[in-house]
Amino acid sequence: MSTFASLWTELETIGRDSHTGGYRRYVFNDAELQCREWFTSTATARGLDVELDRNTNLWAWWIPPGVDPNTKALVIGSHLDSVPDGGAFDGPLGVVSAFAAFDQLRAAGVQPDRPIAIVAFADEEGARFGIACAGSRLMTGALDPDKARGLVGRDGPTMAQAMRDNGFNPASLGLDTERIARIGQFVELHVEQGKGLVDLSTPVGVAECIWPHGRYRFTFCGTADHAGTTRMQDRRDPMIAYAHTALRAFDAASESSQRATFGRMEVEPNGTNAVPSVVRAWLDARASTEAELNELVEQIRTAAQTAATTTGTTIEFTPESVTGVLDFDHELQRHVAASIGAALGIDDVPVLPTAAGHDAGILAGAGVPTAMIFVRNPTGVSHSPDEHAEQADCEMGVRALAAAVTGLLS
Repeated sequence: MSTFASLWTELETIGRDSHTGGYRRYVFNDAELQCREWFTSTATARGLDVELDRNTNLWAWWIPPGVDPNTKALVIGSHLDSVPDGGAFDGPLGVVSAFAAFDQLRAAGVQPDRPIAIVAFADEEGARFGIACAGSRLMTGALDPDKARGLVGRDGPTMAQAMRDNGFNPASLGLDTERIARIGQFVELHVEQGKGLVDLSTPVGVAECIWPHGRYRFTFCGTADHAGTTRMQDRRDPMIAYAHTALRAFDAASESSQRATFGRMEVEPNGTNAVPSVVRAWLDARASTEAELNELVEQIRTAAQTAATTTGTTIEFTPESVTGVLDFDHELQRHVAASIGAALGIDDVPVLPTAAGHDAGILAGAGVPTAMIFVRNPTGVSHSPDEHAEQADCEMGVRALAAAVTGLLS
């Protein structure tokens, strides 16, 4: 069994729900903590020094004898957490591939002239506390530590409480300038979340940029009432206002070839025979430019206000996190693509934009030279148990990552 296959077998059962087949690895829950243990044991078995940073990101360091540990490091890796009932590959593929690439490099006798680190960023998906890429955002100062500590999880406790309950120190959260200064370059391998590589019949590609994107909370407030005795014309039903808003979001995104999704909502009092009093709904919006993102969100916000007025309800609109366009370092992108092409015999390695957010994008926004490698996903489906990558393509991804690292060391 190959190194990749062996590591994948060790990790793939952790946090998988037996009924849905999806993964429920949320930051600081039992499954995510088991993934952290796997990372630590995998790194330790390879003689790597494991470090937990102040924002609970995990690092495994390869600093060969004679290499100055203060030299800027080449960092590879991704994340281990998931969305609710997410797929196996989103995040973990990049971490497993990093360890497998490390094994290939060492077997080939590669002698780095600077430190190499494998990283598993914490809470990339934001499934529990609502803000994506929390670990990398905190590290780079893009997320205020007080705000992070006060975030309330879907299961009740705040982030601060969840950290204390599991032996982490919430007081340590915040900008980590020393950590950022140690990163010379970051290369993240990730399963493609779309069919770009399928359409091009290519197993691997390189990222060009990340679309602007944001998460926005809509709170519709009305009056709870009896579902049977309250006449339709007498209702102040926030669900109707929300429904009009969701339909307009779909139409607005479709008309402009952008993305708008209401994928999460909460209803009070959430009774089958009760008109609701409150509907909270979270919009995920993405667009190819910042101007188009702003226009799309404004159209949806205006539709929500109109629907609230029409139904006698009120609307509160709260942007929770918004990220502008993130361009990856062009020189690094070209270097990585050339190294992959030479190693794998691909004449023209595809360079693709992505509408999905990543820790790599957060680091790029903080000025770290960053690149991403994509591995083909034959289904094109992500954030779902149907997410997939063939083992042969995963092995090709490991070779691509090892080639990129070798090229950057030369």
